[in-house]
Amino acid sequence: AIATSPFKVRPTPTDDERYLRMASEFGLLSRQQLTCGQHVHVEVGSRDEGVGVLDRLPRWLPTLLALSANSPFWQGQDTGYASFRTAVWGLWPTAGPTGSFGDASGYDAAVADLVRSGAALDEGMIYFQARLSARYPTVEIRTADVCSRVDDAVLIAALCRAMVSTAARAWAWGDHPDDLPAQWQRAASWRAARSGLTDGLLDPCSRSVVAARDAVNSLVRDLRDALEDARDLELVVDGVDRLLRSGTCAERQRAVWKASGSFGPVVADAVERTTGS
Repeated sequence: AIATSPFKVRPTPTDDERYLRMASEFGLLSRQQLTCGQHVHVEVGSRDEGVGVLDRLPRWLPTLLALSANSPFWQGQDTGYASFRTAVWGLWPTAGPTGSFGDASGYDAAVADLVRSGAALDEGMIYFQARLSARYPTVEIRTADVCSRVDDAVLIAALCRAMVSTAARAWAWGDHPDDLPAQWQRAASWRAARSGLTDGLLDPCSRSVVAARDAVNSLVRDLRDALEDARDLELVVDGVDRLLRSGTCAERQRAVWKASGSFGPVVADAVERTTGS
């Protein structure tokens, strides 16, 4: 389980009318999208609550991405990124950060505008970092790379659940969302994608660069009540401490590549970490 293939590859679209139409409409952009993310669905009580959650998630998503980073290689070369999947996926016209929607009608209007513009063929092509699921009564957080280790995937899922619970509580209390413009969100996501946990991340309060450890600790502090309620606090504290000490999956891929000089051992190591964790 890795978010981009280290080897040179030629993606083949699924032989399905919808995917073939996507390939026709979006050209090379669609043909190079061989990427794997971890999508986490968390149930919400209503669509308005779900939009209230979406409006309050952006402060935490870049740090979540940094913890999950697992795509340093692309088409047989080191990209210089910890999550190059984020850069590739961000080419889609509907991908990336969004502004506040306010309520379900505001969200629906935004989606309708994108479909009408041709930037999306349908609601399924709304590739926001987090969105309302078109099939389930959930908020779907789509920010993270797929993780090689099951333990890391569980950590990401626990953090997502706590994010949604914390944001839903703030929405119910009438707390206003953070005023984080899309350009700040893009910059924060870019830093997280570039460096993972090996360099500073953007702090949503000061909007300045802080140590990755400080950003991660701030994330856990923000979510502490929800993590305790779900009995996930110990799991999350242990998980983030492990990643801060031993590094992300992206760091592991690079270490194996540098030691071996080839990508075969990188893939073999990822297989072992996925099947053995």
